[in-house]
Formats: sequence, C-alpha cells, structure tokens
Amino acid sequence: MDGLTMDYQLGIDAIARRAESLAGSRAIVGYGADGQARRSTWAETLSRARRLGAALTALGVRQGEPVATLCWNSIEHLEAYFGVPLVGAVLHTVNTRLSARDVAFILNDAGSRVLIVDETLLDLAEEARELAPLDHVIVVGDRLPAWAVGYEDLLAEAVDEGTDPPRIDERQACTLCYTSGTTGNPKGVVYSHRALAIQSLALMAVDLHGIRESDTILVVVPMFHANAWGHPYAAALAGATLVLPHRDLSPGNLLTLIERHGVTHTGGVSTVWEGVLQLLDAEPGRYDTSSLRILRFGGAPVAPSVMRRLEECHGIPVVQGFGMTEMSPMGSMAVLTSAFDGASADERWAQRAKQGRPIPFLDVRARNDAGLVPWDGRTAGELEVRGASVTGGYLHERGADSFTADGWLLTGDIVTIDPHGFIQIVDRAKDLIKSGGEWISSIALEASLCTHPAVVDAAVIAIPDARWGERPLACVVTRPGAHPTARELRDHLAPEYPSWWLPTRFEYLDEIPRTAAGKIRKADLRAALPVESGDDRQSADS
Repeated sequence: MDGLTMDYQLGIDAIARRAESLAGSRAIVGYGADGQARRSTWAETLSRARRLGAALTALGVRQGEPVATLCWNSIEHLEAYFGVPLVGAVLHTVNTRLSARDVAFILNDAGSRVLIVDETLLDLAEEARELAPLDHVIVVGDRLPAWAVGYEDLLAEAVDEGTDPPRIDERQACTLCYTSGTTGNPKGVVYSHRALAIQSLALMAVDLHGIRESDTILVVVPMFHANAWGHPYAAALAGATLVLPHRDLSPGNLLTLIERHGVTHTGGVSTVWEGVLQLLDAEPGRYDTSSLRILRFGGAPVAPSVMRRLEECHGIPVVQGFGMTEMSPMGSMAVLTSAFDGASADERWAQRAKQGRPIPFLDVRARNDAGLVPWDGRTAGELEVRGASVTGGYLHERGADSFTADGWLLTGDIVTIDPHGFIQIVDRAKDLIKSGGEWISSIALEASLCTHPAVVDAAVIAIPDARWGERPLACVVTRPGAHPTARELRDHLAPEYPSWWLPTRFEYLDEIPRTAAGKIRKADLRAALPVESGDDRQSADS
C-alpha cells in the first residue's frame, strides 16, 4: 500500500512562496561597494527575482542551463539566488578570489554562457571572457562597458509574471558550486532543489542553528561559497531579516554592522573571527555585540581558545560545525546534548571543540585499514558520509574514486567518533605526517600553536627526512612586535605531545595562505618553502 500524502515538491519556489506570503515585509539590508546601505524587503526582493528570471528567459536561458554569478554579498546576488532557479535554470556561483584563468576554466567546464558580475570585478570578468566564450554579461552597478548590459536596465524591461513559476521537480538542479581545487582542478557539485530545502529545514532545527523569524542574520560567508552555508535560503524559509555586507569583511565593519542592525545570528571561517577577537581585545567596550545569540564557526577547525575567549570574555555564544561543498554544505554541529548537563566547564568545552553530531538525514561512519572504526572517540579513520543532501557524484562524472563501492562519499578527513556521535577531525588524509612509522596530526599541532600568546595563525606541513621519512615543519604568523623563538614554541608544545611530534623547523610568515573556506593551502606552502629537513637542535635553539 502506498501512502496518500500529496506529492508536494520541496524546492526554492516553495521557499519563495512562504517568504513572500508570511514575511513579505521583513527587511533585507544590502551594502554596496561605496559602503552605502540599500533597504529592501522579502516581497520586493522576490518580485525583482522573478523579473530577473523573466529577463534571463528572454535572453534565451532555458531550464537546466547554468547562469554564472561573479558577485559579492549583495541584494542583487540574493535576487539571483532566487530568480535563476525559479525559472528552472541553475545558479552557478563563481569564486571572486580566483585568477582569470581559473574563472575561465570553471565557466567553460560548467558550460555557463551568461554571467552576472559586480562592477568591481569587471576587470577579472573581462580577462576571463577572453578565455571563456560568453553570450551575455550583465553588470551590477553603473560601470558599463560596451560588451555588457546593465542589471537594472535588464530588470526595467522585464515583467514580474506572478508567483506561479514553471513547474520544477525537486530533483532538478538548483545551484552549482565548484570545490576549492586544492589537489587539482576543481570539481562541480550540483545541488538539487530538494537538497537545499532539506538543508534549510535543518538550519531551523533547535539542536543545530535554530534560525527563526525574529533573527537578523549577517551573511559573512561569501555567497559564491557553498550557498553561503545555506543562510539565504534558510532565512527566506524562516522569514528572517538578512544583512548583506558586500565585500567588506574587516573586523571593524562586521562589529559595526552587528551593533547597528542588532544582528542575532552570523557565522564564517575562523580567520574572520580571530580578527574580530583581536579587535575586541584591543578595544574593549567599543562595540556592542549583546544582540548575538549564535556565532557559527566552520570551514576549518578553530582553536578552542578562540571560541572560549569570544564567549567567556566577550559574551558571544559560539558553536562549531563541519561541512563540505559536497554536503550542500552543512554536515554536523557541536551542540551539547543532555549527557553533558553535569559536566565540568573544561569537559563541556572539550566536547564543543569537536565538529559535532551529524545533521538529520545524514549517516556517518569512519574506516581505517582494519575496517570500520568503533565509536569510541579514540580510533581514527577516514570519514564516510551519505544522506539526503550529499552529492552522489561530480559534474562530468569526475571523482569516481571519491565514493565507496556502496555509494558513501569519502570525505578525505581523518576523524574519531565518540559514543555520543560527535565527530572530531584529526587531520586531512593528505596532511597527516608519518614520522618513523607513526602518525602526527598537523591539525592538533596547529591548534596548540595558536594558543601561544604570540601566535596569530599557524600551519604545519610534512617535510622529507632521510631518517624518519617525514618530519613536521611549522609555519607561524606572530602578533606585531612579538618574536617567539623556535625553542619557546617547542617548549609550549612539549607538555601536550611526545617529543617526536614536535616540529623540526619553524618558519615565520606574514600570512598563512587559505582558501575562501578558510582551509590552509598546504600545497602552496610546500611549493614556497625549502623542503630539506633541518637539524632539530639548531632549530630548537634559534
């Protein structure tokens, strides 16, 4: 016997209908490159989104075809988030921080022939279009070259055809995002309408983010990256207010926006909030952050000391999560369960420093050479996932080796899973250091180095060693005026780790190269630094 439940499609059109009918007057505030705010509402934004969809259809865009965006966090980008998929086309967000050659590769690989671009990125777009044929370039802003059309001009000629868009199956492609490509050419991940609807519901779950109608969400995660961690669509589903800061993610601007708009919910990669923490420490009392009820970390593991200082010293509630482009993107959240009600503060922080429990409708397991690992919090293996919002493959059938024979995604993350179901990342499989036949976690060393008062950021990579096979090399960024020696840094690590874990060499850098998701570009470090292993004693005494 089949169920008699209606076949109600879970899609962006359903999210848009709900936002317009129940939260049409809720505010959306977007900033431009000039720092000036533009105010809108969900009703106005979605009406303009439908006009954009009509304009794209008039340009010849058909269902299933990608429309690329090269934009910052703006109202126009939000309109594209809805306008493109509402006509059955596929929103293809392109990383604004890529080189023109990489942008062209992604445009060609996806088959995108229409590009919406912010005027501040026109030089990048012009260089990329020499390598990637484009039928139409649509410019957001007043700067308009002869080979492009203005965004507002396009919308002025289009008509809002109402809230009855073309029928779209929930399994149709909705958005397209490319992986960071840290180990080769990036791969395209195609999200279905259904996957993004499920992610939006998960973001509203009280044991995860609990996004609700009364929230004001500051979208710090770039909208070109993994659907901005789901914030735009979840905000529409809940009817929450959005604040879009364009490209200015400086600590001072973020803190000003939090205070000005009474932001309750935000999130981003650790490097952004480490800068915010430094400013709060340097200028205590200058910024009012009392409205915040959740600050979400993700992209890469964050030093527990950063989380604890933000919450205990500045009153900002924090939570760490984990996800991947391939997961649409949220995978887990470290919200404590009732099992920790009687735990000490240190025990609770140790648990909150993990990547957390999987979201609903996501299955997890880990495997090492001996097979599936027990959930004991000690045995490590590569994390494998499957679920309702996990990709089952990559564009153009790439990456077949990223899946198990029974269809689970191989994440490349080495983790432990504890009896409570909390995942903790030990390292990336490709970043583990094997020294004398034993494994060293680069992530653990990085987190510990960042607890040194003189260290702002750290990265640990493997360098070849004639005797041990590999040894760790630590790269550190220090605070202005601080000059810790290698011996001081090793002494700082010594109480936590065996001597053979301690880095052989230390390099002092101005900046750690990172992806837009906050992940360390270790391949860039290996390419830039000498790889010969040095003498331990000389390094320690330097």
